[in-house]
Amino acid sequence: MYIIIVGCGRVGAELAKLLSGENHDVVVIDKSQESFSRLGNTFNGLTMVGNGFDLELLKQVGIEKADAFCSVTNGDNTNLISAQVAKKIFHVSKVFARVYDPQRAHIYAALGLNIISGTMLFSAMLRDKIIESRFSSYLIESKDLGVMEIEVKDSLAGKTIKDINISGDFIVVALRRMQGVIIPDPTTILKNKDILLGVVKVDSLQAVREKFHLGEK
Repeated sequence: MYIIIVGCGRVGAELAKLLSGENHDVVVIDKSQESFSRLGNTFNGLTMVGNGFDLELLKQVGIEKADAFCSVTNGDNTNLISAQVAKKIFHVSKVFARVYDPQRAHIYAALGLNIISGTMLFSAMLRDKIIESRFSSYLIESKDLGVMEIEVKDSLAGKTIKDINISGDFIVVALRRMQGVIIPDPTTILKNKDILLGVVKVDSLQAVREKFHLGEK
Protein backbone atom coordinates (compact mmCIF):
# COMPACT_ATOMS: atom_id res chain seq x y z
CA MET A 1 0.00 0.00 0.00
CA TYR A 2 0.97 3.63 -0.51
CA ILE A 3 0.44 5.44 2.80
CA ILE A 4 0.90 9.07 3.82
CA ILE A 5 1.42 9.90 7.50
CA VAL A 6 1.22 13.47 8.77
CA GLY A 7 3.08 13.97 12.04
CA CYS A 8 6.33 12.33 13.09
CA GLY A 9 5.87 12.34 16.83
CA ARG A 10 5.94 9.11 18.84
CA VAL A 11 2.76 7.71 17.28
CA GLY A 12 3.52 8.77 13.72
CA ALA A 13 7.09 7.52 13.85
CA GLU A 14 6.12 4.13 15.29
CA LEU A 15 3.33 3.74 12.74
CA ALA A 16 5.71 4.65 9.91
CA LYS A 17 8.31 2.14 11.08
CA LEU A 18 5.72 -0.63 11.42
CA LEU A 19 4.33 -0.06 7.94
CA SER A 20 7.75 0.37 6.36
CA GLY A 21 8.90 -2.85 8.02
CA GLU A 22 5.98 -4.62 6.32
CA ASN A 23 7.24 -3.32 2.95
CA HIS A 24 4.54 -0.70 2.42
CA ASP A 25 5.47 2.54 0.66
CA VAL A 26 5.35 5.24 3.34
CA VAL A 27 5.62 9.03 3.18
CA VAL A 28 5.97 10.98 6.43
CA ILE A 29 5.22 14.72 6.55
CA ASP A 30 6.18 16.92 9.50
CA LYS A 31 6.83 20.61 10.07
CA SER A 32 10.18 19.85 11.76
CA GLN A 33 13.13 18.21 10.06
CA GLU A 34 14.44 17.13 13.46
CA SER A 35 11.38 14.99 14.13
CA PHE A 36 12.44 12.51 11.44
CA SER A 37 15.27 11.35 13.71
CA ARG A 38 12.62 9.23 15.48
CA LEU A 39 12.40 7.03 12.39
CA GLY A 40 15.87 5.56 12.96
CA ASN A 41 18.15 4.04 10.36
CA THR A 42 15.90 1.21 9.15
CA PHE A 43 13.07 3.37 7.79
CA ASN A 44 13.20 3.27 4.00
CA GLY A 45 10.31 5.60 3.12
CA LEU A 46 10.16 9.25 2.08
CA THR A 47 10.17 12.23 4.46
CA MET A 48 8.95 15.74 3.61
CA VAL A 49 8.97 18.94 5.66
CA GLY A 50 5.68 20.83 5.56
CA ASN A 51 1.99 20.88 6.54
CA GLY A 52 -0.38 17.99 5.97
CA PHE A 53 -2.99 20.25 4.39
CA ASP A 54 -0.65 21.93 1.87
CA LEU A 55 -2.24 21.02 -1.46
CA GLU A 56 0.93 21.44 -3.51
CA LEU A 57 2.99 19.40 -1.09
CA LEU A 58 0.38 16.64 -1.05
CA LYS A 59 0.38 16.54 -4.83
CA GLN A 60 4.19 16.45 -4.78
CA VAL A 61 4.22 13.33 -2.59
CA GLY A 62 1.63 11.62 -4.81
CA ILE A 63 -1.54 11.78 -2.75
CA GLU A 64 -3.56 10.94 -5.87
CA LYS A 65 -2.21 7.39 -5.67
CA ALA A 66 -2.38 7.05 -1.88
CA ASP A 67 -4.29 4.08 -0.47
CA ALA A 68 -4.43 5.55 3.04
CA PHE A 69 -3.83 8.86 4.81
CA CYS A 70 -3.23 9.25 8.55
CA SER A 71 -2.90 12.57 10.37
CA VAL A 72 -1.48 12.03 13.85
CA THR A 73 0.09 15.33 14.87
CA ASN A 74 -0.37 16.74 18.39
CA GLY A 75 -2.90 19.30 17.14
CA ASP A 76 -6.59 18.48 16.64
CA ASN A 77 -7.13 21.29 14.14
CA THR A 78 -4.23 20.17 11.95
CA ASN A 79 -5.40 16.58 12.00
CA LEU A 80 -9.02 17.39 11.20
CA ILE A 81 -8.18 19.82 8.40
CA SER A 82 -5.61 17.46 6.87
CA ALA A 83 -8.05 14.56 7.01
CA GLN A 84 -10.80 16.56 5.34
CA VAL A 85 -8.43 17.70 2.59
CA ALA A 86 -7.37 14.11 1.91
CA LYS A 87 -10.97 12.84 1.94
CA LYS A 88 -12.92 15.65 0.30
CA ILE A 89 -10.40 17.03 -2.21
CA PHE A 90 -8.22 14.06 -3.09
CA HIS A 91 -10.76 11.30 -2.36
CA VAL A 92 -8.33 9.00 -0.54
CA SER A 93 -10.29 5.86 0.32
CA LYS A 94 -8.91 5.37 3.84
CA VAL A 95 -8.44 8.53 5.92
CA PHE A 96 -7.76 8.61 9.67
CA ALA A 97 -7.34 11.52 12.09
CA ARG A 98 -6.09 11.50 15.65
CA VAL A 99 -8.18 13.77 17.92
CA TYR A 100 -7.54 14.47 21.60
CA ASP A 101 -10.81 16.24 22.46
CA PRO A 102 -13.55 13.57 22.93
CA GLN A 103 -16.35 16.05 22.09
CA ARG A 104 -14.79 16.92 18.75
CA ALA A 105 -14.12 13.26 18.07
CA HIS A 106 -17.85 12.49 18.29
CA ILE A 107 -18.78 15.44 16.07
CA TYR A 108 -16.34 14.66 13.29
CA ALA A 109 -16.99 10.92 13.43
CA ALA A 110 -20.65 11.73 12.81
CA LEU A 111 -19.58 13.61 9.68
CA GLY A 112 -18.03 10.44 8.27
CA LEU A 113 -14.37 10.84 9.20
CA ASN A 114 -12.43 7.94 10.73
CA ILE A 115 -11.47 9.42 14.08
CA ILE A 116 -9.06 7.86 16.55
CA SER A 117 -9.36 9.42 20.00
CA GLY A 118 -6.45 8.41 22.21
CA THR A 119 -8.12 10.10 25.18
CA MET A 120 -11.27 8.01 24.85
CA LEU A 121 -9.39 4.83 24.01
CA PHE A 122 -6.96 5.05 26.92
CA SER A 123 -9.71 6.01 29.38
CA ALA A 124 -11.88 3.09 28.29
CA MET A 125 -8.99 0.64 28.49
CA LEU A 126 -8.15 1.80 32.02
CA ARG A 127 -11.83 1.51 32.98
CA ASP A 128 -11.90 -2.06 31.70
CA LYS A 129 -8.76 -2.95 33.66
CA ILE A 130 -10.17 -1.43 36.86
CA ILE A 131 -13.76 -2.68 36.65
CA GLU A 132 -13.67 -5.70 34.32
CA SER A 133 -10.16 -7.14 34.39
CA ARG A 134 -11.08 -10.02 32.04
CA PHE A 135 -13.15 -7.96 29.62
CA SER A 136 -12.49 -5.23 27.06
CA SER A 137 -15.17 -3.42 25.10
CA TYR A 138 -12.68 -1.37 23.10
CA LEU A 139 -10.98 -4.17 21.20
CA ILE A 140 -14.15 -4.37 19.12
CA GLU A 141 -15.80 -1.19 17.85
CA SER A 142 -19.28 -2.18 18.99
CA LYS A 143 -21.39 -1.58 22.08
CA ASP A 144 -22.87 -5.06 21.67
CA LEU A 145 -19.69 -7.15 21.69
CA GLY A 146 -16.49 -7.29 23.68
CA VAL A 147 -13.44 -9.48 24.17
CA MET A 148 -13.23 -11.70 27.23
CA GLU A 149 -10.21 -13.48 28.70
CA ILE A 150 -10.55 -16.79 30.56
CA GLU A 151 -7.79 -18.81 32.22
CA VAL A 152 -8.17 -22.56 31.85
CA LYS A 153 -8.08 -24.39 35.18
CA ASP A 154 -9.94 -27.00 37.17
CA SER A 155 -12.94 -28.35 35.24
CA LEU A 156 -12.11 -26.57 31.98
CA ALA A 157 -8.86 -28.47 31.43
CA GLY A 158 -9.40 -31.39 29.05
CA LYS A 159 -12.43 -29.88 27.38
CA THR A 160 -12.48 -28.90 23.72
CA ILE A 161 -13.15 -25.49 22.20
CA LYS A 162 -16.50 -26.87 21.00
CA ASP A 163 -17.42 -27.60 24.63
CA ILE A 164 -16.59 -24.03 25.66
CA ASN A 165 -18.36 -22.07 22.94
CA ILE A 166 -21.87 -20.84 23.78
CA SER A 167 -23.95 -20.36 20.65
CA GLY A 168 -24.99 -16.73 20.21
CA ASP A 169 -23.24 -15.56 23.39
CA PHE A 170 -19.55 -16.51 23.48
CA ILE A 171 -17.05 -17.90 20.97
CA VAL A 172 -13.33 -18.58 21.45
CA VAL A 173 -11.25 -16.89 18.73
CA ALA A 174 -7.69 -17.33 20.05
CA LEU A 175 -5.75 -19.35 22.59
CA ARG A 176 -2.53 -18.27 24.31
CA ARG A 177 -0.05 -20.89 25.50
CA MET A 178 3.60 -20.91 26.52
CA GLN A 179 4.48 -21.65 22.88
CA GLY A 180 2.57 -18.60 21.63
CA VAL A 181 -0.88 -17.60 20.40
CA ILE A 182 -2.86 -19.93 18.14
CA ILE A 183 -6.24 -19.86 16.42
CA PRO A 184 -7.86 -23.07 17.67
CA ASP A 185 -10.29 -25.31 15.85
CA PRO A 186 -13.38 -26.82 17.54
CA THR A 187 -11.51 -30.01 18.48
CA THR A 188 -8.54 -28.29 20.18
CA ILE A 189 -8.15 -29.72 23.69
CA LEU A 190 -7.58 -27.20 26.47
CA LYS A 191 -4.63 -27.46 28.82
CA ASN A 192 -4.22 -26.11 32.32
CA LYS A 193 -3.08 -22.44 32.34
CA ASP A 194 -4.16 -21.84 28.72
CA ILE A 195 -5.62 -18.36 28.25
CA LEU A 196 -8.75 -18.19 26.09
CA LEU A 197 -9.68 -15.02 24.22
CA GLY A 198 -13.29 -14.98 23.14
CA VAL A 199 -15.86 -12.62 21.67
CA VAL A 200 -18.74 -12.21 24.09
CA LYS A 201 -22.15 -10.57 23.76
CA VAL A 202 -22.20 -7.73 26.31
CA ASP A 203 -25.76 -8.56 27.38
CA SER A 204 -24.61 -12.10 28.17
CA LEU A 205 -21.48 -11.11 30.10
CA GLN A 206 -22.81 -11.98 33.56
CA ALA A 207 -24.23 -15.32 32.40
CA VAL A 208 -20.89 -16.25 30.81
CA ARG A 209 -19.07 -15.29 34.03
CA GLU A 210 -21.34 -17.53 36.05
CA LYS A 211 -20.98 -20.44 33.62
CA PHE A 212 -17.19 -20.34 33.91
CA HIS A 213 -17.23 -19.50 37.64
CA LEU A 214 -15.51 -16.12 37.17
CA GLY A 215 -16.39 -14.51 40.46
CA GLU A 216 -13.68 -11.86 40.33
CA LYS A 217 -14.28 -9.01 37.91
